[in-house]
Amino acid sequence: MQRRRIVSEISFLKILYSRLTPSLRFSNVRTLTLGGGEGEEHGDDPLYADVPKPCRKKSERKPYPTPMKILIRRAKKEKEARKAQPCKMLEEPPDNGLLVPQLVQVAHRVYRARGSLLVGLSKLVHAIPVQRCRFCYEVHIGHVGHEIRTCTGPKSGFRSATHVWRQGGVRDVIFFPNCFHLFDRVGKPRVAHDERYSVRRIPAIVELCIQAGLDLEKYPTRRRTKPVYCIEGRIVDFESVAENDEMKRNLYSESLPPLVDSNLGNKIEETAQNSNLKNITNLLAQSNDEKVNSLRELSIGTLNSWFEMISGVKKIMEKYSVKTCGYCPEVQVGPKGHKVRMCKASKHQSRDGLHAWQEATIDDLVGPNYVWHIRDLNRPALDNNLKRYYGKAPAVVELCVQAGAPVPDQYRSMMRLDVVPPGRDEVDLVA
Repeated sequence: MQRRRIVSEISFLKILYSRLTPSLRFSNVRTLTLGGGEGEEHGDDPLYADVPKPCRKKSERKPYPTPMKILIRRAKKEKEARKAQPCKMLEEPPDNGLLVPQLVQVAHRVYRARGSLLVGLSKLVHAIPVQRCRFCYEVHIGHVGHEIRTCTGPKSGFRSATHVWRQGGVRDVIFFPNCFHLFDRVGKPRVAHDERYSVRRIPAIVELCIQAGLDLEKYPTRRRTKPVYCIEGRIVDFESVAENDEMKRNLYSESLPPLVDSNLGNKIEETAQNSNLKNITNLLAQSNDEKVNSLRELSIGTLNSWFEMISGVKKIMEKYSVKTCGYCPEVQVGPKGHKVRMCKASKHQSRDGLHAWQEATIDDLVGPNYVWHIRDLNRPALDNNLKRYYGKAPAVVELCVQAGAPVPDQYRSMMRLDVVPPGRDEVDLVA
């Protein structure tokens, strides 16, 4: 009898809760599911499935984009195919060293979109302030930094995980990791440890465009006219390479200043990127000042460049492989990862400093750097107790939206525009 009474009381509470829940909503405005942590509040709701989850621990490995069972099954099929046919000519580009014709124009569009994106962001950061934490990689778009306690930098426990804000720039809004430039992505797909100072490092998205068909004088690459052969898993090229040897020697004979930093060329690439950004800004400022009449038009054009670049990169990555380390942000565009022993992440001692290469995603190639969304720049800072009601968006999208661009449809749920956050004095009433 007592058990039946408890069950009846539980069912009565459920019915009462279901009747009272609609009265707590305001004019068909959805509210968040209460209970659970920050990563669990949108677990069962498909509209909030795209909200980025909290940062994982540094000791954990990145999730595999392709399940391990599929990778093992694919490797077994390739091994059986090599035993059945030890010598064969590769027919599918780009594995055979040839270009994919339909992706050549896409590579050019991605490169132009990246240039226009950097130019637009360099102008928008002067109108819309960007804040970055002094001790971690947290970024905020607005005049005043938020009060959400998510800092994971040094001695964050003494500050109760509060951020220490300072002025940021373009590099804080979007991040393009560097990788080694490959002269021959099929014939010599790996960079040895002894070649770490002689091979240039460029933004990985630029290297992806070069391998997909973009030609730049600074970064020459080998273009084949005949496919290569695969003999027992090794690539053999029977094409004459006499005319390409001189170009290859010129590539590796260029002297670079010695680097004492352990980042292997980050200082050189930072100065080169800043100089290129200044040159692009000076060249396009004269022609674009007449076209861009307002900040809103500039933000709309910058947002369009962002979507054009992202969509093009996704198309190229379907054919051209990109590798990333499972424990650190290092990336390498090509069929294989390099052999430079520069990994300092978790468990690097067991790998002798080598990276744990795996398949990369679009977020590894173009760091979106998710930030908290604010509805009004003039309102007070975001409250830590109300963080479950705030949305997120890539920093580029948030910056363009704050500058006047319309909110993209694919980011409306992530930014939680349909949620009405309560006031600071109403937290105890809804929590």
